[in-house]
Amino acid sequence: MIELNIVDETSKLRAVILGTAQSSGPIPTIDEAYDPKSIEHIKAGTYPKEADMVKEMEGFARVFHKYGVDVYRPEVLKDCNQIFARDIAFVIEDKLFHANILPDREREFVAIRNVMDKIDPKKIIRPPEEVHIEGGDVMPWNDHIFIGTYSGADYASYITARTNREAVEFIRDMFPHKTIKSFELRKSNTDPKENALHLDCCFQPVGKDKAILHKNGFLVEQEYQYLVDFFGPENIFEIDKEEMYQMFSNVFSISPEVVVSEKSFTRLNNWLRDQGFTVEEIPYAEIAKQEGLLRCSTMPLIRV
Repeated sequence: MIELNIVDETSKLRAVILGTAQSSGPIPTIDEAYDPKSIEHIKAGTYPKEADMVKEMEGFARVFHKYGVDVYRPEVLKDCNQIFARDIAFVIEDKLFHANILPDREREFVAIRNVMDKIDPKKIIRPPEEVHIEGGDVMPWNDHIFIGTYSGADYASYITARTNREAVEFIRDMFPHKTIKSFELRKSNTDPKENALHLDCCFQPVGKDKAILHKNGFLVEQEYQYLVDFFGPENIFEIDKEEMYQMFSNVFSISPEVVVSEKSFTRLNNWLRDQGFTVEEIPYAEIAKQEGLLRCSTMPLIRV
C-alpha cells in the first residue's frame, strides 16, 4: 500500500506519478487546444513532436531514479495526451483528490488505476461536481494551502480558468486546521504572456523559505504582496513576462536542496546555485510549448 504524505512542495520526494508522452495523439486543432500557448504553436507549425516529448520525459525519469524516487507512470492510452499528471489529481496530507477536470480528460484519471489500487479507498476523495479544481492551482505549504483561482463573472468564458471559488471553500472545509489563502489569477484565452493557467505558472516555493514569483500573474496586488511579505523580498526570485511565458516558475523540487529545472533557464539556475541549491538541468522546452513544464507533469505521492 502507498501511505500518502504531502504537506509541502519541497520535502524529500519518495514517490511520484510522472505523466507520459507516449501515444499523445495527432496535433490538436485550434478548437481542441486547452490553452493559448498550444494554440500559438499549432498556428506556427511548431507544435511539439511526440518523439521529442518522450525523450524529455525519460530524461526527467532518470533524474528521479538517480535520487531513489519511486516513479509510477500512467497506463498508455491510445492517442491521448497524458503528460500533465498534476491536472488530474493532487495530494494534501494523506488524501488524494480526484480533480474535476475538463470532461474529455476523465479517462486520464482511469489510466492511473495502477496507483489508485495501492491507496486506501477512504483516502481518495472526489469533490462535488460544482467544485472545479486542478492540481496546478493547489500548493500545500506546511500550515498553509495556497490556491490559485478565478472568480470573475465571466469564469465560464475562459478555457484557462480551472479552479473556482467553490473549490477554495471545499478545501477550506476539508482542512479547517490550515490557513487557506487564495489568489485571483490573470486569465487570457488568446495571449499566453497574459495568462497564468495555474498558480504554478506564476509562483512556486523552493527550498525551505524561498520562492519564484511573477507579479503580473496576479490580478490583485495585495495578494501578490502577501507572498512577498510571507517569504521576504530577499528570498524571492522575480521573473518577468517572457520568463513566465517560458515557465520559469514551473520547476520541481526533489528535496529542499535539489531542484530540477529546464536547462535554458540560465538566470534562474544561476540564482538557485547562488542560494546553495543543486540544480539538475534537463531539456524540457518542447513540453513547455503546451503551457506546462516540470511541476505540471508530476504528481507527488509521498514526501518525508
